[in-house]
Amino acid sequence: MKKDVVIIGAGPAGIFTALEMVKHNTKKSIVLVEKGQPVEKRRCPKSQTQHCVNCKPYCHITTGFSGAGAFSDGKLSLCYEVGGDLPSLIGEEKAQETIDYTDKIYLEFGADTHVEGLGDSEEVKKIRLRAIQAGLKLVDCPIRHMGTEKAQQIYYDIEQYLLNHGVEMLFGYECRDIILNDGICKGVIVHDTHGNSTTIEAEHTVVATGRRGAEWLEKICAEYEIAHQPGTVDIGVRVEVRNEIMETVNKVLYESKLIGYPKPFKNKVRTFCQNPGGFVSQENYDNNLAVVNGHSYKELKSNNTNLAILCSHNFSHPFNQPIAYAQKVGELTNMLGAGHILVQRFGDILDGKRTWQKELSQSNVRPTLPDAVAGDITAAMPYRAMINIIEFIKSMDQVVEGFASNETLLYSPELKFYSNRVKMDADFNTSVRGLHCLGDSSGWTRGLMMASVMGVLMGRKLY
Repeated sequence: MKKDVVIIGAGPAGIFTALEMVKHNTKKSIVLVEKGQPVEKRRCPKSQTQHCVNCKPYCHITTGFSGAGAFSDGKLSLCYEVGGDLPSLIGEEKAQETIDYTDKIYLEFGADTHVEGLGDSEEVKKIRLRAIQAGLKLVDCPIRHMGTEKAQQIYYDIEQYLLNHGVEMLFGYECRDIILNDGICKGVIVHDTHGNSTTIEAEHTVVATGRRGAEWLEKICAEYEIAHQPGTVDIGVRVEVRNEIMETVNKVLYESKLIGYPKPFKNKVRTFCQNPGGFVSQENYDNNLAVVNGHSYKELKSNNTNLAILCSHNFSHPFNQPIAYAQKVGELTNMLGAGHILVQRFGDILDGKRTWQKELSQSNVRPTLPDAVAGDITAAMPYRAMINIIEFIKSMDQVVEGFASNETLLYSPELKFYSNRVKMDADFNTSVRGLHCLGDSSGWTRGLMMASVMGVLMGRKLY
């Protein structure tokens, strides 16, 4: 197969690369390769079975058209200060301009016009004051909330738009290797689910494999000496409390983005992906690694709010495998939970005891992840990360009274695989001509909006 542009991965970065090229009336031929299924064929059976059935060959939540975005709560962060380090590569002004442009595209395809986190400045001031007093920084960021069910419809409409405008899509194909000739990337080798290989020759190869593909991209970079460096890896927990605890923050900000550097280690710890009235969920990665996440619907609501607390770990020489490190933490936690997500009450952590299922059933906070196993996450979580989480939760309690209650639930492991950072210029050219790396797997973005922004900018360069 010969194409002008081959895009590996149909997450937001890959999708918006193709979409922007189409919007510029490109004459170039484009093929989008995705190892999962079209968005309309993605179905997680857990809603019926009430437990993860470990779908093969790939988890429907993490793979397929729109990537993990289809089963996330569909939050679009509308400020350049949120979503990774892309502004440091392209400039803050350009990042914000492109966010505004990309947001309009989401609106064109049906995103809710309402923006969360605007207005009621007096209440925001009160929250900020409490954050300052607690030693935390509150980051203002307007949020456009698509909702899990609405996000799937929006991405389906984008998928059909691309197909109707000549973008070829290969579903059920996994990229195994890139083709290098005299230091120039000439395309890729992909395999279908039966192991049959296909060579795709292309002038430009765009790798946008998302967090799930970060480990694979790291190996490719090492094998072909593509300039890269180990970056930050995030290890943490998913916290769940009653909506009553978060009521003011949910109403005023929708998502409280707080950053702290708790003693004694002073590592960066932050909140991420807050879901008012949301549900804790499970994602399965390769090698049957189960990690926790969270999402929220537009209509269906629970009695709880969940959010991630993530600790950033930076490693120095001689260690250069941060993704593998995070995976080991996850594997150990999965082992304690017999392959399931572990959940523990905060009060039990402070008391040095495990949580029992009977205790969960008697609590005000009922888990929204039905097959989470009550246990002891401290037996697997590294000491440094655990202390950071405990101290950060205590600081959060000064901002949101009751956040550090005995019944607050902590789920583990919450891991973010985007630590490998590919070295590129502002046009997303790697050290190998013809090869471009986008989105969370590139190490430059975190989340739907900034990955989409990177795709838009890539599309403008390639059309």
